[in-house]
Amino acid sequence: MIYPKSISALIEQFQKFPSVGPKSAQRMAFYLLKMPVSEVEKFAKTLVEAKQQTKACEICYNLSTTNPCEICSSQSRDKSTICVVAETKDLIAIEKTNEYKGLYHVLQGLISPIDGIGADDIRIRELLKRLTDENVKELILALNQSVEGEATSLYLTKLVKPFGIKVSRIAFGLPVGTELEYADEITLARAIEGRHEL
Repeated sequence: MIYPKSISALIEQFQKFPSVGPKSAQRMAFYLLKMPVSEVEKFAKTLVEAKQQTKACEICYNLSTTNPCEICSSQSRDKSTICVVAETKDLIAIEKTNEYKGLYHVLQGLISPIDGIGADDIRIRELLKRLTDENVKELILALNQSVEGEATSLYLTKLVKPFGIKVSRIAFGLPVGTELEYADEITLARAIEGRHEL
């Protein structure tokens, strides 16, 4: 079926989202078209506000509406420990466990030569600067068990060892290839408790 240009454009936009195929995009487009104009306007306003108000924290690169973010500015966090994650969604997954009380560093990606992503394309330089500026005693690597996660972990371990900082990795009770954001809180909490030094 050939859709009017406006509907085709809407379906195209929804297909840009990860894991959204043509059928899902079509369902979302038609759902949106059935909504009252006031609700669509509210939805559009929320999208624009989220985009405009959400920035990367200048310290840890977590997405936040404040700078520095709530975690970095908290006085109750353990400043001697930094947990390194690939994305903000991984940080949120760990926070939901209520087990970890230290700081974070969001790399905003993983080393992936196949995708053309090298060490200079993610926030490794900024992490190393934090290690020289702050009183960090332990770095916890909480990266996905994937080829990219392993490569990034090995690279970071080699870079951090000369600092004399303990480098550990969370224990995984998860199958290889599983992403942190889909793990349940209990599994993640046990993984943090069972971390080991590299």
